[in-house]
Amino acid sequence: MRKSTLLFISHGILLALFWGLFAHAALAVRLASPRLEASRSIVSRLGLTDLCLFTEARYTRHPSMADLNTAFQDCPMSFEHFPSGSLISPPPHLTRRTVRPAAAKGGR
Repeated sequence: MRKSTLLFISHGILLALFWGLFAHAALAVRLASPRLEASRSIVSRLGLTDLCLFTEARYTRHPSMADLNTAFQDCPMSFEHFPSGSLISPPPHLTRRTVRPAAAKGGR
């Protein structure tokens, strides 16, 4: 058997697996839709708010409720304790730069 034949066979198998992943995803979405609808109704009935993204630390569970120094509460120069802290950034309202008024700059 030629090497090119093996290449085409392996590419054919990989292409079939690739399209099989899309088919599996479409089937999984269709099967999960009743559960998602039930979850939506529970969330709206109970008035739940933010999604809990990670379970490690309180500042990664609900990023909208964290402040900039929560990760460094033990020591300002300490390393990040949890890997999930490096995956998310602080909320935009905490990292936005504010413009100082002219009176605070130099008094003119």
